[in-house]
Amino acid sequence: MSTGLRLIVGLGNPGAEHLRTRHNAGFWLVDALADRLGGRFGLESKLFGETCKVEIAGRPVWLLKPATFMNLSGKSVLAALRYWKIEPGEALVVHDELDLPPGVARLKFDGGHGGQNGLRDIIRLLGHGKFHRLRIGIGHPGHKDKVTPWVLGRPGRDDEAAMLRAIADAQDVLPLAVAGDFNEAMKRLHTSRT
Repeated sequence: MSTGLRLIVGLGNPGAEHLRTRHNAGFWLVDALADRLGGRFGLESKLFGETCKVEIAGRPVWLLKPATFMNLSGKSVLAALRYWKIEPGEALVVHDELDLPPGVARLKFDGGHGGQNGLRDIIRLLGHGKFHRLRIGIGHPGHKDKVTPWVLGRPGRDDEAAMLRAIADAQDVLPLAVAGDFNEAMKRLHTSRT
């Protein structure tokens, strides 16, 4: 039984113009989680982000939305880990994932950044990738030259609905992950409903 989660970080870009973009899927999840659990985000300047404390599975969990831009997310994540004395292995980083279709969410531990700039910065500052990730599928535009406008663009209605469904599914298994039962959380999240 591994230790559970004490910090859930949603990755995204600050500012109203980025609010519903694909790249902000991490923000979508932590915002939905705060809404569901009655938490309210407040700016925490020493952590370079917005924070909120909620209770999941009977445990206190911090939610964090870095106020830096995506490619500088590590600054906020590292500050929060140090300030709250949380180990990287007790953190879950939620981010958009080009390699998964909309409607799919996947949990994983460790690994590279796969070109995701927020993850790249966190791994660079930590010196390793030993933290949990929740990958929210946004699909791929089909060509690498189209990736930037794709991730910074807003999904169409069907894709957005699929992304929100994946986020809801992920929220449903978070109590298991927070309690440290990652295998069961993965099994439930990764078993597609047909």
